[in-house]
Amino acid sequence: MKYLIAMSGSQQHYDAIAGKGTDGIPAWQPDDVKAMVEYMNEMNTELEASGELVTGEGLTDPAHTRRVQLRDGEIVVTDGPYAETAEVLAGYWVVDVESFDRATEIAAKAAKSPAPAGFPTSAPIDIRPIGEAPEF
Repeated sequence: MKYLIAMSGSQQHYDAIAGKGTDGIPAWQPDDVKAMVEYMNEMNTELEASGELVTGEGLTDPAHTRRVQLRDGEIVVTDGPYAETAEVLAGYWVVDVESFDRATEIAAKAAKSPAPAGFPTSAPIDIRPIGEAPEF
């Protein structure tokens, strides 16, 4: 079964990773970023080798987001980031695994990604089964 494993973050997390700390969120140093990227690359390599990785990507920060929606019959386009949204999708994996428990193991490993001392606990990681379109 396929699952979406979605990692959340915030603009403050992206700023910290870019070296700009804020209240309660320390700035990352280049070695911190390197450790995180190496960890994620190793995780992706393991998932590829096991045949479980369908795809996965990290996403750019919310400042580069655009939202398109229909409001009162008109298309409305808004550039991010969005003050009303504290957390945004930061990256994702689509995995094809034998069980929800295995998808949970992968998400737990992602949650253990290295971060500098004093960095708040990792943002939530959601796991959602990917449904198949009904046949008509």
